[in-house]
Amino acid sequence: MSEAVLCFLLPAAFLAGLVDAVVGGGGLVQIPALFAAQLGQSPAALFGTNKFASVFGTANAAWRYARRVQMPWRTTLPAALAAFVFAYVGAAAVAWLPSDLLRPLILALLLLAAGYTLWHPDLGRVHRPAHAGRRELLFAVLLGAGIGFYDGFFGPGTGSFLIFLFVRFFGFDFLHASAAAKLVNVATNVAALSFFLPHGHWLPLVAVGMALCNVGGSLVGTRLALRHGSGFVRRVFLLVVAALILKFAWDTFRVWAPAG
Repeated sequence: MSEAVLCFLLPAAFLAGLVDAVVGGGGLVQIPALFAAQLGQSPAALFGTNKFASVFGTANAAWRYARRVQMPWRTTLPAALAAFVFAYVGAAAVAWLPSDLLRPLILALLLLAAGYTLWHPDLGRVHRPAHAGRRELLFAVLLGAGIGFYDGFFGPGTGSFLIFLFVRFFGFDFLHASAAAKLVNVATNVAALSFFLPHGHWLPLVAVGMALCNVGGSLVGTRLALRHGSGFVRRVFLLVVAALILKFAWDTFRVWAPAG
């Protein structure tokens, strides 16, 4: 592999780790970079490489958040377990359910999430968990199952959806929601890797180099989020969701536009 390719991919992995540590959405940077590098590999190998690099950065961010933020373990652990199981189910469903049909739906959900957040400026500023006991467990499992299936089946925007759902339906502030989202995201990434790695769908040398840079980016991103708090995370969340909306709108237009 040429030095020019590495000089392109490694900074992209660093930036992806930084963005992902704050608010999710690192795949917006890392996946296009892998495809643009023209490595001559199958999409499965590129997705496996992306997941390998991402899981280390996300796990590092989750660990650092857990040291500084009081993690809502009673919500995040059941959600992470359900997400792990259903992410594998989602990956298996790719074979028989066309993912292109999801793009308009996801675009609509992203628009709703952005609109709702902008319409409620106080959303996610104060950490007030909304559920307890069996209700908390049930909602956490439902959230984990839904997001896990989505991440295994389709994937883009998983971290941003998680943060919005933790804020809107669980009463978390944006900082606690970002911390909780990292743990659930680690579970979905590990589930995906349990499929990709045994089948050889990854590029070891590229993946290890990108993983190191992803961790470096996550160190910077976590520090920024912890230093500047929920207001900062909210602003980055809206920027990333706006980028996701533009990407999904473009992809939907390309798929549904008439040929010729």
